[in-house]
Amino acid sequence: MSEGGWGASEDDEVVLPPKSDDALPVTDIAGVEGDDSSASVGIETSVFRCVTVPEACDNFRIDVFLTQLLDGYSRQQLKDSVQNHGAEVDGRVVRPSFKLRAGQAVRFFVPPPATDDIVAENIPLDILFEDEGMVVVNKPAGMVVHPARGNWTGTLTSALAYHFQSLSDIGGPTRPGIVHRLDRETSGVIVVAKTNAVHLHLAEQWHERDVEKEYLAITAGTVDRDRDMIAEPIGRHPFQRDKMAIRERHETSKPAKTFYEVLARWGRYSMVKAMPVTGRTHQIRVHLEHIGCPVLCDRLYGGHSVVTRSQLLGGRAAKDEPAVLDRQALHASRLRLTHPKTNKPIEFFAPMPPDMERVVAILRETERGQA
Repeated sequence: MSEGGWGASEDDEVVLPPKSDDALPVTDIAGVEGDDSSASVGIETSVFRCVTVPEACDNFRIDVFLTQLLDGYSRQQLKDSVQNHGAEVDGRVVRPSFKLRAGQAVRFFVPPPATDDIVAENIPLDILFEDEGMVVVNKPAGMVVHPARGNWTGTLTSALAYHFQSLSDIGGPTRPGIVHRLDRETSGVIVVAKTNAVHLHLAEQWHERDVEKEYLAITAGTVDRDRDMIAEPIGRHPFQRDKMAIRERHETSKPAKTFYEVLARWGRYSMVKAMPVTGRTHQIRVHLEHIGCPVLCDRLYGGHSVVTRSQLLGGRAAKDEPAVLDRQALHASRLRLTHPKTNKPIEFFAPMPPDMERVVAILRETERGQA
């Protein structure tokens, strides 16, 4: 590790291609009425279907109902599809936990099957830097880096495939150019390799923890120390498979270190600069939750996914009050590495995104109110 260098951040391993399940045709549950295309609908292309809930499925969660209705899909895949506004009941968009009643009309999106082929999509990209060997992108919140169950389209790799003719293939067919990752709801700097030689050079820097990365996080809770190192091992959560947790001496645990510095405090909230030394999954989010100050609007580790202006100012959300922020307030703001060709340090910066800026502007109002 280079002197003073902070290592790779959460999910910053060199990624490998996932195994994809063979797609199976859609079939109907006995007694479910469908549209004319429902009898033996193929899933070579994405389609919508309409069905009527039978008596036998009364009080089923909609994700459970769809799992039984569609062969070849996992419950998680269909749950993700519903979560992404992929299902309506009697014309109303619902969540995966929605309980169905017999006779209701369900219209739902049949997700495309897993595939090793990246479909190029004309999705605009905020390019921070580009040369013949690599591209640096300011990834927006809400964009998945590469295809996975429930997220086959709208990914960063789909956008990259459209804008760039040549990308490294070391990560496999579904991850062209991807050297490291950011969580879906985390915005900010991400590096993409155009050639295999550059990919290997960059991957080595991540492996040796020679890459400096800085994140900005707004926390729900006042961080008491001005700066500190959190050194707690991270492993799989004992009960929730989509979460990580602080776990001592467990077979899934790995050492994890995050240095942080408080940039501002506003009552019950703080702005923190986090510099991870290691690169464990969800590392910053887990470590900040561990000290009692989870990332604001972090559904997994903070228990809520939206916040309103009234709530930020210390009150209760008004009826139908719009959310100011509806994703985790975590942004990869800075990245410093050695350029693979020049062997000289190079830095990339991504400005704070508008949604986090709005939160900061509201919190600063509390400072003026106390003056």
